[in-house]
Amino acid sequence: MSQNVPSFDELMEAAQHSAVHLEMRDQYAVGDEADDFDTWLSTGRRDSDPTSEYWAPWVDMISRATARGVVVRRARIVSEPVTDYIRYEHAGTVVNMHAGEQVRWLPRSRAADLMLPGADLWIFDGSRVLFNHFTGTGDWGDPPMELSTDPVIVKQCSDALEAVWARAIPHDQYEIH
Repeated sequence: MSQNVPSFDELMEAAQHSAVHLEMRDQYAVGDEADDFDTWLSTGRRDSDPTSEYWAPWVDMISRATARGVVVRRARIVSEPVTDYIRYEHAGTVVNMHAGEQVRWLPRSRAADLMLPGADLWIFDGSRVLFNHFTGTGDWGDPPMELSTDPVIVKQCSDALEAVWARAIPHDQYEIH
């Protein structure tokens, strides 16, 4: 695995065909969304304005990618009943979809027999895997990311992600439990 990891933005901007994300945690605590999550916890209101300061950079980047033909997919494996954090993610997914992402949800009980990687990841153009490392409390790990271009690892991760995608429920059909 590479120690000189390009930034996520660089990898997304370089993608030509596909960018696929697998999320497997029930709780994240990354600093850039802490205020928004706290507001949602206290008010039940989620920033769902794609032009807001919070969302605009993401929406712009994903919109540029999809405009050049990149298919952006996100699969989330979740425990049920879901955590507050997953409810928060679900409430904001409308913006991901507005930006051009396809999003699906897979209850963890339906993923038990799948062979899954040990970390969340992004796969770019079927040739690079960006592993996302988190601490036990859900913040970014050290290192936060690792990149692999090893064809065996890329294929294993791609196969796992495609198995999840095939079973997962499209966002507009997934009901929070």
